[in-house]
Amino acid sequence: MTTTSSADVTGVDFVTVFVKDYDAATDFYGNVLGLNRSVSYGSFNGCEFETGSLTLQVMDAAAIGREFQPSTHPIAFHVEDVQAARARLEAQDVRFLGDNIDSGVCHMAIVNYPHGNTVMCHNRYTPRP
Repeated sequence: MTTTSSADVTGVDFVTVFVKDYDAATDFYGNVLGLNRSVSYGSFNGCEFETGSLTLQVMDAAAIGREFQPSTHPIAFHVEDVQAARARLEAQDVRFLGDNIDSGVCHMAIVNYPHGNTVMCHNRYTPRP
């Protein structure tokens, strides 16, 4: 097994989110969450949304020959106030999975995203050591 030095990886450029209903997904990320769509691919249902620290590449799984499998591991979106973000999203008929979570270092609220993918509103309130 080959190891690499920590200098080889300097960040994460993007994360791919495969979706089943491209129009619903782009509405959710763009209109509901308010993320900026920076690129639309045009030749197939794919685009990119900017979060401020990470690009989300949203693609219709079927458009590139993939079978859609929902991701139940949420992408944690930083918000300043989890409860306020939750209230704003619930006012737009977004459903959450359970109550807010206080882990002792952060607040979290997991969103029941369309077609099984999940995302999370997250705020770390305790500084990292």
